Amino acid sequence: MFRLDEKIWFWTLLVIPVIILLFVFLQLWRRSAQKKFADSVLLKRLSPNQSLFKSILKVVVLCGAFACLSLALVNPKIGTKLETVRSEGVDVVFAIDVSKSMLAEDIAPNRLDKSKQLVTQIVNSLVSDRVGIIAYAGKAFPQLPITTDYASAKMFLQNMNTDMMSSQGTAISEAIQLSKTYFDNEDQANRVLIIISDGEDHDGEALNVAEEAAEQGIRILTVGVGDLKGGPIPIKRNGVILNYKKDNNGETVITRLDETTLKEIAAEANGVYINGSNTSEVVNTIKDELAKMDKQEFESKQIADFKDQFQWFLGLGILLLFIDIFLLERKTEWLKKLNLFNENF
Repeated sequence: MFRLDEKIWFWTLLVIPVIILLFVFLQLWRRSAQKKFADSVLLKRLSPNQSLFKSILKVVVLCGAFACLSLALVNPKIGTKLETVRSEGVDVVFAIDVSKSMLAEDIAPNRLDKSKQLVTQIVNSLVSDRVGIIAYAGKAFPQLPITTDYASAKMFLQNMNTDMMSSQGTAISEAIQLSKTYFDNEDQANRVLIIISDGEDHDGEALNVAEEAAEQGIRILTVGVGDLKGGPIPIKRNGVILNYKKDNNGETVITRLDETTLKEIAAEANGVYINGSNTSEVVNTIKDELAKMDKQEFESKQIADFKDQFQWFLGLGILLLFIDIFLLERKTEWLKKLNLFNENF
């Protein structure tokens, strides 16, 4: 396993297309200037050892050098040892609503993006707890099983969108049912399901299923995302709003945050409801709720002892720079024998 320390230095790779553009411009300018001086036959006689291949090779070597130096600045590291770590924590499953109503922009930037921001901040605040992710709309689907790999959790989270579900609508009960399969055993007392939604529930079974979950020791915390006044559901193409979703009568659909449903679900499963408009309030409330719960000891394997690898890229980059400095643009004897691009004719 590897990781990158300073990803911001990847921006230095933009030097490479600049070098290529400058090289192309220089070649075009040189060819134009030479045509004014003499025709191509005479130019070959005047400078028989001029090689286009060597010029291209120098640019390729220079670009390779800059690429290696950029990677050295990024400082890739490789994990050299797998360790088994014993930790104590709570199993937390996030059920995220990805129905079309989550595209409403009554909370910036929209309900779904706000939900992903909230989960990211909650995960960042965790220390040794395990997390899992469920996506749901008309049906619920597992996205990430219980894990301590927070980086993977955030990666899966960012890839979630409203197009990932073919079955639209909102069935919170489906998410609660699926969450039961995430936990190791039914005797756990440290199981938490966090539902992040605008509260729309089209099947009406959420309260009954939440009560069943509570009987199995699962606490449900609900986070409401949206505005009580509601907002329309935009239909976009390439980021531009083309229209808004209409009902069968041609009226614009207004979707509103249903706090009542979310509060009732939380109450049925010994949990709390939190309004999601204030990120820090959501994070602090959930941290406090998790701190009250008993911790379970579990084992997790993780890569440890990461070693720097920048020196290899730095050394190769410096070597390529030296090669580029001493690499002549004139034809050499071996190149004349290869006769690339028919340059000897």
